[in-house]
Amino acid sequence: MFHHYTFKSIPSETELPMCWFLFQTFTAWCNSHLRKAGTQIENIEEDFRDGLKLMLLLEVISGERLAKPERGKMRVHKISNVNKALDFIASKGVKLVCIGAEEIVDGNAKMTLGMIWTIILRFAIQDISVEETSAKEGLLLWCQRKTAPYKNVNIQNFHISWKDGLGFCALIHRHRPELIDYGKLRKDDPMTNLNTAFDVAEKYLDIPKMLDAEDIINTLRPDEKAIMTYVSCYYHAFSGAQKAETAANRICKVLAVNQENEQLMEDYEKLASDLLEWIRRTIPWLENRTPENTMQAMQQKLEDFRDYRRLHKPPKVQEKCQLEINFNTLQTKLRLSNRPAFMPSEGKMVSDINNAWGGLEQAEKGYEEWLLNEIRRLERLDHLAEKFRQKAAIHESWTEGKEQMLQQKDYETASLSEIKALLKKHEAFESDLAAHQDRVEQIAAIAQELNELDYFDSPSVNSRCQRICDQWDALGALTQKRSEALERTEKLLETIDQLYLEYAKRAAPFNNWMEGAMEDLQDTFIVHTIEEIQGLSTAHEQFKATLPEADKERQAILGIHNEVSKIVQTYHVNMAGTNPYTTISPQEINGKWDKVRQLVPQRDQALIEEHARQQNNERLRKQFASLANVVGPWIQTKMEEIGRISIEMHGTLEDQLNHLRQYEKSIVNYKPKIDQLEGDHQLIQEALIFDNKHTNYTMEHIRVGWEQLLTTIARTINEIENQILTRDAKGISQDQMNEFRASFNHFDRDHSGKLGPEEFKACLISLGFDIANDAQGEAEFARIMSIVDPNRMGMVTFQAFIDFMSRETADTDTADQVMASFKVLAGDKNYILAEELRRELPPDQAEYCIARMAPYSGPDAVPGALDYMSFSTALYGESDL
Repeated sequence: MFHHYTFKSIPSETELPMCWFLFQTFTAWCNSHLRKAGTQIENIEEDFRDGLKLMLLLEVISGERLAKPERGKMRVHKISNVNKALDFIASKGVKLVCIGAEEIVDGNAKMTLGMIWTIILRFAIQDISVEETSAKEGLLLWCQRKTAPYKNVNIQNFHISWKDGLGFCALIHRHRPELIDYGKLRKDDPMTNLNTAFDVAEKYLDIPKMLDAEDIINTLRPDEKAIMTYVSCYYHAFSGAQKAETAANRICKVLAVNQENEQLMEDYEKLASDLLEWIRRTIPWLENRTPENTMQAMQQKLEDFRDYRRLHKPPKVQEKCQLEINFNTLQTKLRLSNRPAFMPSEGKMVSDINNAWGGLEQAEKGYEEWLLNEIRRLERLDHLAEKFRQKAAIHESWTEGKEQMLQQKDYETASLSEIKALLKKHEAFESDLAAHQDRVEQIAAIAQELNELDYFDSPSVNSRCQRICDQWDALGALTQKRSEALERTEKLLETIDQLYLEYAKRAAPFNNWMEGAMEDLQDTFIVHTIEEIQGLSTAHEQFKATLPEADKERQAILGIHNEVSKIVQTYHVNMAGTNPYTTISPQEINGKWDKVRQLVPQRDQALIEEHARQQNNERLRKQFASLANVVGPWIQTKMEEIGRISIEMHGTLEDQLNHLRQYEKSIVNYKPKIDQLEGDHQLIQEALIFDNKHTNYTMEHIRVGWEQLLTTIARTINEIENQILTRDAKGISQDQMNEFRASFNHFDRDHSGKLGPEEFKACLISLGFDIANDAQGEAEFARIMSIVDPNRMGMVTFQAFIDFMSRETADTDTADQVMASFKVLAGDKNYILAEELRRELPPDQAEYCIARMAPYSGPDAVPGALDYMSFSTALYGESDL
């Protein structure tokens, strides 16, 4: 609302001595504006009589075009021009009383001064307002505030408060301290103070000398209007600097936010790249399924994998969690500063990180299972290979010389008794050969199994097995051939030594039994449970129970041999000193029997040691299970408690944050139990224990649960911190936040922390949003969904819900505000120069703008012109920077 001014403030006839003071001031004020149009006045009442310079003055100070003036010299033309000027003044809300164009044309000094004062009030003083005060009061309050820090300056009015000149000097020094050495001024030297201020203002601030120092000093009460007019020039001279300062501050604030966000984006990109690179390098290692040939090499791989789980992966789990927290914090800051959302480089989204991490964990799970299977396979292969070597060695020892024996033709020159002996001996050999058939089949079966299990030394095993089988076939053929030859000669043989035959028949099976017993007693075994070792112990006890009967058989066989010796001695029979039916001597039987008796206690000791080892394994299983059965349910309970805290509304957000941090501390303090469980698990793996019937929890379950618990508490704390940040930035009260949370929780029926589209619509309606059930309402709801769910996931999080509820009332910077601030710094130009940026902004932010602003290409461009408009829109994502 414009004020209405009359001439009641014009000097009366008794105040005419002051008119010279006003003439001087008003003339200087008018000339300070008319100079911009290339002209000036010498005498107010004379130079404004034709109305031309009066209209020109109004155009300069208002920036508007008046009606076309009359150029004639006649009185009617002059009155027309003055009326046009008066009409323009009246159009600006100024009420002119008791004045007409005739008084101005006639050179009425009082009316002319009143008109000029009205113009000054309207165009130079009225717009001055400090804390909603009137123009005069606002100008006085501005002067008081600017001069408050200066001693001996007390501005209370626009007359005597300015007589000592210190007020003018203080205003100049406050805004341009380099122009005046205020410390050298004295209150008792007003002439110097006034002239200093007037000279400096004219020379450096382009403010003409409107006042005379002697007039002010010699006048008891200087004219208030002259002082106000002159002081208003100071206000307008320095208001531009104030606007520039405000504009510069706004730009600095915007740029500081932008620089901080850019740094956060760079940090996110680097952290995401490093994490993805680590995952990319680790997955091929975990997917490498090339088996090793030895147990030692595979156990080293298992140890490397333990180091990876214990030392290398945990820091990466923390980095992944921190990456999600940094991303959410950055997005919150961008929303709060009205910036576009941050879109990471292709392949570096949080979802991409999660997908890569999932691939890592999948490869990791399969890798551990493969390692354990390979260790079992190598253990089985080592056992089979040793068994193959033992059986092959026994068989090769047995077959040694058998081919030469079968190829002998001693029957051709033998006596009848010798032929009978040779025939029986061959029958015994055939029995022995049949008894060894099982061993040969076992050797072939073991070799086949080693091939199926991809044993690394399969070629040498196959070669040895083939030699044994070929030799066995040859033995069979030779045996058949000798049998036929002996049968042809059998008709010529009548006598046989029954005792030798009985000895041979009983000695051969007994010898095979002893060889089998020695083989079994020396056989290695692999067991994994106490029940298995107990089964072996029971079988061994059963074997020991058969030893007395076997000893009786041994003595019976030795008795036959002793009887033969007795007959030879008694009847002096020439038997050549050997049994013709068998090569098994009593000494061999006794030697093997002694060997069996030696192996029995060794087998006892091996079974006892294995039983102790299995008892220790069972203790390790129970030790792990007792702690795992406590840790597993504890982790699940903590997960459920965190979920309840995140959706309940007990206390303020700070209370919830403190509660969650206490939970986080208690969870971190539980880490030693996880480490203890890891230690127990390592002992179990080192003992090669592959199953545990005492618990359903594996170390993998505990690890995954623990990592999920740490990630969940960190993510929940971050969500509460972002809610606090949103609440404080948007000015949301705790009651509002509780109301928003209550509404959100009411419609979040599955307690997932997210609302579907229909749940979200119902929630908005409950809060008073008018969403009609028609096309317009559906369009409005679609617009809201595009804000709260920009990625079209079909779900609305609580953070997005809070951001939306507070968005309309947010007091944030906009691209237009920043553009207007740059325009102030540029002096209303459509471009800005580098030196202007360096003069108004801090060095680092000035150089930041210069490096990113595009050259200005408008029709009014000058060399070095920069386009601050495109730069401002780019800051808010409305164009490319």
